[in-house]
Amino acid sequence: MKLFDNTEIAFASKSDAALERAFFLFRLIANQPLVKIGTHIAQFALKSHLPVEGLIRASVFDHFCSGSTAEESLQVVDVLAGQKVYAVLDYSVEGAKEEISLDDCLTHILATIELSAQSENIPFTVFKPSGFGAFELYEKVSLNKALTKQETAAWERVRQRFIACCDLAQKKGMKLLIDAEESWIQPAINLIVEEMMGLYNRETAIVHTTAQMYLKEKLSYLKALKDKAEAEGFIAGVKLVRGAYMEKEREVAETRGWSNPICSSKEVTDNNFDQAWKFILENLTHFSLYFGSHNEKSTYAIIAAMAENQIPKDHPQLWFGQLYGMSDHISFNLAHHGYKASKYLPFGPVKDVLPYLIRRAEENTSVAGQTVRELELLQKERKRRKIS
Repeated sequence: MKLFDNTEIAFASKSDAALERAFFLFRLIANQPLVKIGTHIAQFALKSHLPVEGLIRASVFDHFCSGSTAEESLQVVDVLAGQKVYAVLDYSVEGAKEEISLDDCLTHILATIELSAQSENIPFTVFKPSGFGAFELYEKVSLNKALTKQETAAWERVRQRFIACCDLAQKKGMKLLIDAEESWIQPAINLIVEEMMGLYNRETAIVHTTAQMYLKEKLSYLKALKDKAEAEGFIAGVKLVRGAYMEKEREVAETRGWSNPICSSKEVTDNNFDQAWKFILENLTHFSLYFGSHNEKSTYAIIAAMAENQIPKDHPQLWFGQLYGMSDHISFNLAHHGYKASKYLPFGPVKDVLPYLIRRAEENTSVAGQTVRELELLQKERKRRKIS
């Protein structure tokens, strides 16, 4: 049996009812037209204040999110810890513009760091840069446009929000994963994140940027980041993913007359991703790697490379991660065999995390084979339980 085929380990924490709900949900997600209609209806219903939160909560929310608050999520943290899987609390509210909303997001992230630091089962906290600054401001800085006096002050407040999180994380012995955003605002984010690495990643990697490897230039970026880390004496923290904004990236590039920043095919993206983790493994003294992937082939490849290069399964600078509600066969089997596996646990009010839930549904619908594989494994476990 291959490592990720063991469904008894993968779904050990799921009751029969939870297993049936997951099977039903992924069958719905497999229907692409239904997903599109459902997301539009959900958005309209919430905006119109129709009483649908209970329905969303009982279906997609409870499958892909750990709760509406960080404290509520601790129940899920305990379940994961029972199978040696770590948790990453993710306050999944994004896209704020007003300063009061940005400050509120900072307050939630700081509280999440405080809470996470109380548990040895939560080594990371994560946040999205769009929760700390207006999208338009990141875009203007990325394009090197002159800022007004008011914008300059707003940009410094963005920087101070990053510093506040990094300061607290360092004091509490926590690590930070800073999510990626759309490619045309990422340069501004890189400016701040690399500054934070230089300040906080001296002895251990606290700050981790996110590299979306469906972007053509990301491998070159990682090589330049390694050179900068080596020259300036810090450890480059990197969360490696394939990417989350493919359709939007293509549409914006076409609309604005830019060259398409996305790799030409999934095969090219896969190769870009694999070249990236190989480069990082070869230079692990300068990197801390959070390997964020739902791809079995890439995960088999990296664990084989670890064995070949005698890299310990529990190396302190090498973590594996998947999203809650997806790829349990990877997460739980990795943990069972001694690897440092973790789950992203998104939380927040139902209406505020809806953009996240829509992305998860669309991702499972668009990624070839993702939903089919989930259904295959869920069905296998259903049959195993009936026989046993």
